[in-house]
Amino acid sequence: MHWVGTWTTTPAPVEGIALRDQTIRMIARVSLGSSRVRVRLSNACGLRKLAIGSVCVGLRGDGAEVQAGTNRKVTFNGSPSTSIPAGALVVSDPVDLEVPALSDVAVSVHLPGDVTETFYVTGHGNAHQTNYISAPGDHTAEDRLPVQQTTEAFLIVSAVEVEAPDEAGGIVAFGDSLTDANTSTLDANVRWPDQLARRLIARGSRPMGVMNQGIGGNRILHDGRGDSGLRRFERDVIAQPGVTHAIVLLGINDIRNRTQLPEEFVSGEEMIAGLNQLATRAHAAGIKIFGGTLLTFEYETFNPGFYTPEGEAKRQQVNAWIRESGAFDAVIDFEAALRDPSHPTAMLPKWDVGDHLHPSDAGYLHMGDSIDLSLFD
Repeated sequence: MHWVGTWTTTPAPVEGIALRDQTIRMIARVSLGSSRVRVRLSNACGLRKLAIGSVCVGLRGDGAEVQAGTNRKVTFNGSPSTSIPAGALVVSDPVDLEVPALSDVAVSVHLPGDVTETFYVTGHGNAHQTNYISAPGDHTAEDRLPVQQTTEAFLIVSAVEVEAPDEAGGIVAFGDSLTDANTSTLDANVRWPDQLARRLIARGSRPMGVMNQGIGGNRILHDGRGDSGLRRFERDVIAQPGVTHAIVLLGINDIRNRTQLPEEFVSGEEMIAGLNQLATRAHAAGIKIFGGTLLTFEYETFNPGFYTPEGEAKRQQVNAWIRESGAFDAVIDFEAALRDPSHPTAMLPKWDVGDHLHPSDAGYLHMGDSIDLSLFD
């Protein structure tokens, strides 16, 4: 048996969050099931030590509730409380809990001190999942959380890990908003990594955990929405427990350059060099890595004016390299799966949410359906 990530979210600063002696309850849709779990809490972005009063993990019921009889106390080196130094993380002791595959796990964390907006709470904004913040007090052990407010961000909780058989593997989906599933329906779990997890469970052969490390706005070469892909690759891919495979879908935001800073405009050659570094580093760690082709963005309306013919030429250049270079162990041709055959530089309308940049719910599901499962045999 060994530990495999069954759910993750990429650590980044979450703005506008202040907590004072409150309990957060984060809802994680796991991929792989198990009878033993542990959780990871992150203070990667915090500017000072973060006090953790207590933690519980259980199976989610309705809304913010935990199913009766499933809530378990979590310890850290035998202690019910811990603290996380600035920039660090903690992994809990194992907990005995029957967690079915594709179920919702509720992780409740009591933060006894003041966490101000200037603390830089670590989490993941715009996560398309309803999570809960309590009225003051430690409510981690209560099945019914006294909810004071909801948030669509993940806070502090960055991973759920499961004990799995030796043959079990782990897949990290490493990307931007197209992996994070921006514009998708709240609480619908239609991200393409969610769909990949469902298909792998239904297949019923080699057990595989799926870890989503997508973050909206992310780029290969420059920081912005979180650390750049090159900066965060070790933390978010190589360091994940049980990882055997990675799927990279990054680059469209390098082309679009949301900041429009002149020094952050990049060439196709620079993007290719960055992607090649990711492949090289994955192979050095014994991880198979698959390259996802960049989706179309012709005349996007998400940020009008970000599409240019020069940017389209870069996208075509990078996709040609992904398909033809042999740098990756395989190619997952997301662009071919979603493009309009009669107009290949645009997304087929039935897969397009309407902004010509992000897929619809159906489009995200189709991305997950387009992946050849034999790649993970």
